[in-house]
Amino acid sequence: MKKTIKLIITLLIFNLNYSQQYDLVVKNGFLIDAKNNINKTMDIAIKEGKIASVERKIDASLAKKVIDAKGLVVTPGLIDIHTHNFYGTKPNSAYSNGFNSLPPDGFTFRAGVTTVVDCGGAGWRNFITFKEQVIDRSKTRVLALINIVGRGMSGNPNEQDISDMDPKLTSMMADQFKEHIVGVKLAHFLGYNWKPTELAVEAGEISKIPVVIDFGASDPVLPLNTLLNEKLRPGDIYTHCYSDVKGRTAILDENGKVRDYVFEAQKRGVVMDVGHGAGSFYFHQAIPAVRQGLKPNSISTDLHIFSMNGGAKNMTNVMSKFLNMDMTLEEVIEASTWKPAQYIQRTELGHLSEGAIADLSILKIHQGNFGFLDVQFKRMKGDKKIVCELTLKDGEVVYDLNGIASQDWDKQYQ
Repeated sequence: MKKTIKLIITLLIFNLNYSQQYDLVVKNGFLIDAKNNINKTMDIAIKEGKIASVERKIDASLAKKVIDAKGLVVTPGLIDIHTHNFYGTKPNSAYSNGFNSLPPDGFTFRAGVTTVVDCGGAGWRNFITFKEQVIDRSKTRVLALINIVGRGMSGNPNEQDISDMDPKLTSMMADQFKEHIVGVKLAHFLGYNWKPTELAVEAGEISKIPVVIDFGASDPVLPLNTLLNEKLRPGDIYTHCYSDVKGRTAILDENGKVRDYVFEAQKRGVVMDVGHGAGSFYFHQAIPAVRQGLKPNSISTDLHIFSMNGGAKNMTNVMSKFLNMDMTLEEVIEASTWKPAQYIQRTELGHLSEGAIADLSILKIHQGNFGFLDVQFKRMKGDKKIVCELTLKDGEVVYDLNGIASQDWDKQYQ
């Protein structure tokens, strides 16, 4: 009798495990997936860290865990292509193993971000330190733009040292760490000199990766038209596109119109990236530009110790600004997922195709009266705000704001 009961229990457990063919199913969420042109309510099944199925209805009994996303928006994991994560304690090193950068895991998952790109913190001299110290120790997927300056973004005078801008050594490091390095960065150069830009583009040419330019300042001002339409290639990225700082040309002219050559550059494939930061996003630039049709190709935060508590705050906050600036939710999500995945040549990310990496962001679109700040602490009012409810990376729950992936405490023993 005991053997019979034991056999029955074993068979029941076997049948239960067999029937539960998925690790997790997200049900009833409004799915936005730009690559697959999906904008409707769908269920998503996940198995062994990959998307196993995307269907109108998936039987909940087939899953070990079920998340009900009714009333929420389900997207691919958000991709922030401008962050600063080479944190450390090296004095006078700014964003390169210094005090200005942030450990990624504290600022990513809670905003729905599963992948970040450190924007030039490390150069060829110290990239391995960055890899061992940050990339290898983070749950967040950390990619990198390698700085054309060998010492990275370590502040002045290092960032002005043209003799330390070596395209061949930069390219060698990029080729050695293709899994992690997705582009070349030039930032903060001061002076009327195109040489740094040309060296960065040379490194990008050698390794066949994009270049990101954080245009510095000079007196006289280097012509923005020359940068956008002569120096940069299609696929290269102009970050801080809505900035207005001394020493560089703003995208709006003196009459508040987007300069024709900016539209021309975007049309030929130069990527306009937000790169909000603490000094590079102005409503008096962004709002008129978006209304005139210059929408960002990619939305990014430029998150660091100065921007995290300022106007930028986090990825969903920056996305919310554009949701209140004549961009549709679908456009905002695409500029935060599938588009940046293409720009950094990581097309395995940013979508929810069957077989893809199971990175998901589950978002709630709040309606109400909200205020958003730019870098001058000028306020824009809005009635929509994006908040991350839950984040999955590689099929695992890494952030759950309201416990929607968990069982109620008083039901766990029932």
